[in-house]
Amino acid sequence: MEFRTKIDIEASAWKIKPQDNLFLVGSCFADNLGQIFDDNHFQVKANPYGVMYNPASITHTVEKMLADNPTYTPDVAIFTLGTNHVYILNETGEIVDNCQKRPQRLFTEKELSVDECASYLNKAIAMLKERNPQIKVIITVSPIRYRKYGYHGSQLSKATLLLAIQQTQAEYFPSYEIMNDELRDYRFYKEDMLHPTSQAVAYIFDRFCDTYMSKEATTYMAEWKPIREALAHKPFNPDSPEYQQFRAQTLEKQKAFESKWSISLGK
Repeated sequence: MEFRTKIDIEASAWKIKPQDNLFLVGSCFADNLGQIFDDNHFQVKANPYGVMYNPASITHTVEKMLADNPTYTPDVAIFTLGTNHVYILNETGEIVDNCQKRPQRLFTEKELSVDECASYLNKAIAMLKERNPQIKVIITVSPIRYRKYGYHGSQLSKATLLLAIQQTQAEYFPSYEIMNDELRDYRFYKEDMLHPTSQAVAYIFDRFCDTYMSKEATTYMAEWKPIREALAHKPFNPDSPEYQQFRAQTLEKQKAFESKWSISLGK
């Protein structure tokens, strides 16, 4: 007997490999996923200029990242959209990515339309494909609700993003639906009742792995886990000969692991 609604997700025809360069940009949910990828020793760049919530700011990040890193070639890009609300600096008429705690009176808040959101997303995808025509782009909607819009307003914002994604060539991963249907219990939310707990994020990442991870990537993570745990070990006496030997052995295992998988992150 089932006591929850499980989201059906079709496995992707392509898979993430251990050596892939991953680029994540978007809401704090992108930071959450980026940290998990980083913990698992993947080559990942997440929100290099800070958290970005709307399609315009995500596009600005892609443009700046490509300009600042002319040799960087991501294999997979993941956008996590939070809202269609943007802030326009009255002085210039431009959408800003960060208000930098300046007075509210300097800005005008605006809601991007479905077509405007789609236009920004397609521009970001086109820039990435110009750098790497084979890049795979995944878009997801952050499950975090925006109380300041009112819960109905937050739903309308998410709906606008969902409709915009339909106008792109990117693949859609249903983080928003997983949180709201599979995990529709407040035990999966932090104390603010808005943000998912680490357990919820881990579950969504597991569903992501089922969808996009290759068998090689799954093996890679399994082999890295004991090394990661050994590197994170906090000894009572870090200067003891026993710990120094343990540390040296762990670093040798890391070196062998990176050599086996033809990867080195300097971690």
